[in-house]
Amino acid sequence: MKIVLYTQRVDVIESYGERRDCADQNIPRFIEACGYLPLPLPNIRNIAEKMIEQTNPVGIVLTGGNSLVKYGGDASDRDETERRILDISLERDIPVYGFCRGMQMILDYFGCKLEQVQRHVAVHHIVSGVLGEFGVNSFHNQGCYRVNDTLEVLAQAQDGVIEAVRHKEKHILGTMWHPERENPFVPADIQRLQKLFDGTDIRA
Repeated sequence: MKIVLYTQRVDVIESYGERRDCADQNIPRFIEACGYLPLPLPNIRNIAEKMIEQTNPVGIVLTGGNSLVKYGGDASDRDETERRILDISLERDIPVYGFCRGMQMILDYFGCKLEQVQRHVAVHHIVSGVLGEFGVNSFHNQGCYRVNDTLEVLAQAQDGVIEAVRHKEKHILGTMWHPERENPFVPADIQRLQKLFDGTDIRA
């Protein structure tokens, strides 16, 4: 199976003096359902770099959890690691999919401002745009209302919050919804990831 790397959230356990990397088990389940072998990346920049080099992945998934430090988060190690992952992905043209915090990282990386949003936590709502009109889950406190010319908006919620974007030239996709939290997984989410990692048009 072709390898797909995925990032993990950081949980700070102060009583043990530990910073733990972790991820919902449904994330590797979703990646496997798309036809790939999922491997987790640690939030240690130099090790993540070596893993990308050694495994030659067909794609990388930036997952949810942890706000960016500039928006109140406490995982600077994750921010640094994921920024370097995006650097490498652009240099080597490795496709990247980011969901929830992962899309927020993509937005911030390309200079798009995040803002506090209301009624986007633990709800389902309708999004519409280039990808069509459909319902998605929502678990985020920060969102974006406008992007620059680097990114294309693919879907927005009814309140104007951008729910999906793609890079206009590189194979980079972001969604604010969590594909791994749907049971069963949504076929359109699976097909979209497969198209992205295969280098075909995700809008088709």
